[in-house]
Amino acid sequence: MTFHEDASRIRKDNAPLNFSVLRRLSLNLLDRDKTVRGSVAMKRYRAGLDNNYLLQVIAAI
Repeated sequence: MTFHEDASRIRKDNAPLNFSVLRRLSLNLLDRDKTVRGSVAMKRYRAGLDNNYLLQVIAAI
């Protein structure tokens, strides 16, 4: 429930499936990152504030 999926208003056509894939990908990337200790929610928050950390997480692909 890191992305508050229950409150999501995405319900039309293929959008729910597409966004579920994006959410799963981002959760896996944040979970694989071992440079910062903490919960996935805190890593997500930090990635939202720090562009360098976001690029570091994305570069792990």
